[in-house]
Amino acid sequence: MPNDQDQRTQQNEPVGSRYEANTTQQVGKPWSTGLFDCHENQTNAVMTSFLPCVQFGQIAEVLDGGELSCPLGSFIYLLMMPALCTQWIMGSKYRTKLRKKYDLVEAPYSDVISHVFCPCCSLCQEFRELKIRGLDPALGWNGILAEQQRERQQNGQTLNDPPSNQAMSH
Repeated sequence: MPNDQDQRTQQNEPVGSRYEANTTQQVGKPWSTGLFDCHENQTNAVMTSFLPCVQFGQIAEVLDGGELSCPLGSFIYLLMMPALCTQWIMGSKYRTKLRKKYDLVEAPYSDVISHVFCPCCSLCQEFRELKIRGLDPALGWNGILAEQQRERQQNGQTLNDPPSNQAMSH
């Protein structure tokens, strides 16, 4: 019968110590691009550098399904910037919303830390993630809906179109 010391050695636990392994694991799927991969979309990076409020507004509009318009989201973000740089509150809230929507891991930093110390990189990453997933924030919510409708029509998935050989009469 193995003794207590043999069991600890078999479990890769140092002899003479009793500690718990760090059980905190990152839960979720990886992001499509890294936090510091801004170079992958240079137009987006420049736009975010000069007008982060507009970038936030575009992201918020998409994540809210058009309920919060880009101009209103941009205005709220812009108002929060000079108020002790509190725009991170809105930024991290929407980053969390994006992560939960797509079951993404909260990495490499927490949502709050990402938006406090790297707000432009965070916005760029969120923009890229949405665009890769087919929701281009630059189009706006109505533009995304129009594009999806156009794709359905091209794939023959429209239900409202009458057959081409029929016509309506009075």
